Amino acid sequence: MHRRTALGGALTALATAAAGVLVAAAVSTAPAAAAAGGTGTGYLHTSGNKIVDSTGTTVRLTGINWFGMETDNKTFHGLWSSNPWRSQLDTMARLGYNTLRIPYSNDALKSGATATGINDFVNPDLIGLSPLQILDKVIDYAGSKGMRVILDRHRPTSAGQSPLWYTSTVSEATWINDWKMLAQRYAGNTTVIGADLHNEPHAEGTNPAATGACWGCGDTARDWRLAAERAGNAILGVQPNWLIFVEGVSCPSGGLSNVWDNDPSNDEDCGWWGGNLSKAGQFPVRLNVANRLVYSPHEYATSVYRQAWFDDPTYPANMPAIWDKYWGYLYKQNIAPIMMGEFGTTLQDPKDKIWLQNLMAYTGTGVNGMSFTYWSWNPNSGDTGGIANDDWTTINQPKQDILTPYLIPPTGGGGTTSPSPTGTPNTSPAPTTPAPTTPPPATGGCTATYKQINSWAGGFQGELTVKNTGTAAVNPWSATWTWPSGVTLASGWNATVTQSGTTVTAAAPAWASSLAPGASVTVGFTANGTAAAPATVKLNGTAC
Repeated sequence: MHRRTALGGALTALATAAAGVLVAAAVSTAPAAAAAGGTGTGYLHTSGNKIVDSTGTTVRLTGINWFGMETDNKTFHGLWSSNPWRSQLDTMARLGYNTLRIPYSNDALKSGATATGINDFVNPDLIGLSPLQILDKVIDYAGSKGMRVILDRHRPTSAGQSPLWYTSTVSEATWINDWKMLAQRYAGNTTVIGADLHNEPHAEGTNPAATGACWGCGDTARDWRLAAERAGNAILGVQPNWLIFVEGVSCPSGGLSNVWDNDPSNDEDCGWWGGNLSKAGQFPVRLNVANRLVYSPHEYATSVYRQAWFDDPTYPANMPAIWDKYWGYLYKQNIAPIMMGEFGTTLQDPKDKIWLQNLMAYTGTGVNGMSFTYWSWNPNSGDTGGIANDDWTTINQPKQDILTPYLIPPTGGGGTTSPSPTGTPNTSPAPTTPAPTTPPPATGGCTATYKQINSWAGGFQGELTVKNTGTAAVNPWSATWTWPSGVTLASGWNATVTQSGTTVTAAAPAWASSLAPGASVTVGFTANGTAAAPATVKLNGTAC
């Protein structure tokens, strides 16, 4: 999706489902295996309707979209905020999002492309970097947290989406060549697991004069299934280890129904842009490398467009049959995995909360459930809002509460950000975060060094490095310091950073709880108020 309030390709209601469907009917899944989290080892591939890692262990991708690289800024939105980019990724990982779907446009890949909308004070390490160089840094840091990355060709240009995968100014050859470039750029980097070939192919023109993306019609200029094969196989020729994510269309014919011509042959059931995979069973995508295909539908609520099924008298009991028809059957019949690439809502309409609760139940629980990437992290998504609030630091707790039971956090994640004084507190712990314990006393001593990274009107950014100079490991470690009255924590990373009064505590994350003799840890933060160095620094109660 990207920034529209109605879907022209979704004008026809699905036939009313049988009234007896259970509201919370979930995909039938076996009990979750012992795997407690993470995104597996090595590259991923498919086995029936499962995504599995290099050892054959089932992996469920429970991710989030962070958009901006497909817009005129040509890089991630929110880099203009007071929350550093690493801190935002820390929060995503801590909340349980193990995968990052990154939309881009071909404009951002051009030689000489310039990234804009970056707060240089907060993100000094991004100054002067190209969009691709910023992407490199985000991928590297996400990988260090155990997250996976899916690249999404969202738009041919930053000007807007297109019904077909090519336009008069961006050819199919450019589309494929840019994909091959990205596959080569990240070859060998197991953080990047695959390509979402083109975002939301959809209908254009009125039947029988259809000009939009069809599925299975055989017209090479419009048949999205055939184009996905051409691009997917070209990518696999360069990088055979990637997953190929293929979205649906809106109307299989590629055209909108003419409801005024009284000709039922021109009428068909249409779904969301990118959301209709009803013909994929009959016309499957055929790739040259086995076990690489993942179907990736999109699904939205009334805040995007009020589809007829939302006003069905049996709602929400009618929804499982609708999802079954458009894409769920591919999973239930063990044809291929489903990775729902986009779904989201503002939650302003009470029906939307019911929709999101039922949709999540439908995907199933545990590692055997369907994969997904929520739309979006960004609060500036006009028709859905985000998980992040407008400060890009605190979170929308009502949305997060619905998603949390289905999230499988990345192994190795755990860096956190603390909320700013305004907005909804970021209170949801990562499912694998252990209960707080009292840190043991340090054996020996410690040293502390401070570096102010930046300052601006009303705030500053710094790094405190604490070294264990004792003879024994400190496990779990915890550093404390004090600030003058009026200085308040805005965000922190590489630890769970909190503030009480004038005392700040940086507690060890679960993924790096032990501080060995001679080892050091650097805690980064941003703060509100006049710049001030941490005072009275202690490691587990021992003064440094």
